[in-house]
Amino acid sequence: MHPVARLLAQRIALGLVLLFAASILIFAGTQILPGDVAQSILGQSATPQALANLRAQLGLDQPAMTRYLAWAGGVLHGDLGKALTNGQDIATAMSQRLGNTLFLAGAAAVIAVPLALILGLVSVRYRGRWPDRVISAVTLSTVSVPEFLLGYLAMFFFAVQYRVFPSVSTVYDSMGFFEKLHAIGLPVMVLVLVVLGHMMRMTRAAILNVMQSAYVETAELKGLRPFTIIARHALPNAVAPVVNVIMLNMAYLVVGVVVVEVVFVYPGMGQYLVDHVAKRDVPVVQACGLVFAAVYIGLNMLADLVAILANPRLRHPR
Repeated sequence: MHPVARLLAQRIALGLVLLFAASILIFAGTQILPGDVAQSILGQSATPQALANLRAQLGLDQPAMTRYLAWAGGVLHGDLGKALTNGQDIATAMSQRLGNTLFLAGAAAVIAVPLALILGLVSVRYRGRWPDRVISAVTLSTVSVPEFLLGYLAMFFFAVQYRVFPSVSTVYDSMGFFEKLHAIGLPVMVLVLVVLGHMMRMTRAAILNVMQSAYVETAELKGLRPFTIIARHALPNAVAPVVNVIMLNMAYLVVGVVVVEVVFVYPGMGQYLVDHVAKRDVPVVQACGLVFAAVYIGLNMLADLVAILANPRLRHPR
């Protein structure tokens, strides 16, 4: 088997194993959550017999292993179960929420990824000079501030003081594309600020590492302009680490938007998860956790695959 094909198969197999392990951890974690969904549905005045009857009806009286196998079997067949609190099909309810989260993450990625690459190139070009210092200081500052604080600051200045964007990022199907973009302006701004610093600094570090190579010195001796050397010779050879950090931050944009969605009351996966954690709705929490794990593992696996395909020594073995 070709080395590239073998490595790709190994990464895919490892991703599936990790997803299986994540499903076990998610199920085990939900079992130790405090509270009881039956008590939450019936209230504090419910009798012990009524609670026992509802637990039996919901299947909560079954052994943990039996419930895990039933849940995992349903997931393999595309059935995420039904919400305990309202009886709705979880997959149906989650589909629109997941679409909203992907729309928010995609909008942030469209801005953050090119901006991080440009700032990283500029920072390398003017290494040790004032543009490099300013870019590093600003991006480090944004990374150091908690997301919720960035969200409330953005809301105060751009929604309350200057009224550029709405403070509540509500989107619905009948809205036009640009109306949705205007509605999510503030959460997109916060997400861009959160991930920009990490991507920029990792891009800068990867390019600086490549700049020490012999072929870069040869290009410098040929009299090529510094920015041409960085963009045409250094950046393409730093693809693997740059893609890896971009994919990690893309995974964060999808998985780590919980705080931002709650701050701006955005109808995405994060808000959906938080609402049902408060209700102790275990099947919904499990489904959300599994989707988040699948997205995170999938994007990391994609980063590994791109790094393998970008390695010329693997593409052209001797």
